[in-house]
Amino acid sequence: MKKTIFITGAGTGLGRGAAIGLAEAGHRVIATTEITAQKTDLLQEVQERGLDIDVFKLDITNPRDVAQIARYDFDIFVANAAINEGGPLAEVPMDRFRALFEVNVFATLETVQIAAQKLVKQGKGKIVFMSSMAGISATPYVGPYTATKHAIEGIAQTMQAELKEFGVQVATINPGAYATGFNDRSAEEKWKWFDEETHFTRKEDMKQQEKALENQFDPADMIAKMVNIIPADHHKFRTVHPQETEEQLQKTERERWEMDI
Repeated sequence: MKKTIFITGAGTGLGRGAAIGLAEAGHRVIATTEITAQKTDLLQEVQERGLDIDVFKLDITNPRDVAQIARYDFDIFVANAAINEGGPLAEVPMDRFRALFEVNVFATLETVQIAAQKLVKQGKGKIVFMSSMAGISATPYVGPYTATKHAIEGIAQTMQAELKEFGVQVATINPGAYATGFNDRSAEEKWKWFDEETHFTRKEDMKQQEKALENQFDPADMIAKMVNIIPADHHKFRTVHPQETEEQLQKTERERWEMDI
């Protein structure tokens, strides 16, 4: 069945790929971008492909932009917009830590609240939080982003229980490490403030951790999974992909119960 799907953060990466893929699958898509330059670029691709996608600029931290959500009718709201930045938690500048929470948690929840009001009135619909494997695991030097996604997991699980009686479904999608550039940009950001002469964290340890980015997955695989899951009427509350990442996270969760300090 054709659905109308509203997705934030569709200017780049998995969000953009999912927006295009959902439209190609026959759904009506409302795709928003953080900045106008992304809107222009996405609009060009939409027009070239002849797709049914409404595109507009929506910075989820901008109240005027956020107010636009209420003007649209939709069946599914995908809270995808997020930023990523790494660094050791014991030394990360608090303004950077707060900035991630402002976008990934506070602004995200604000947009979801608007969507929830609309969907509850309709008596049906679905909210999908784009979480991450970082919402379940904890990787050294990815702490700021990890903390925000752990918060999203708590929000999503709570809202799932709270909105179920109103006919509104809530779910998460938790991608593994995909080569969209998102993770690479995150790894680069900490070098803007980190100074090995004043910080105690070892630079070589962080560089070693970054080597994991050399083996990221093909985004096309994750986008295909999102195109399948987002419009579906029934699926698991949490969708972790690929399978090897799900198995890795399940193993990590079991180990936490046995972990000593």
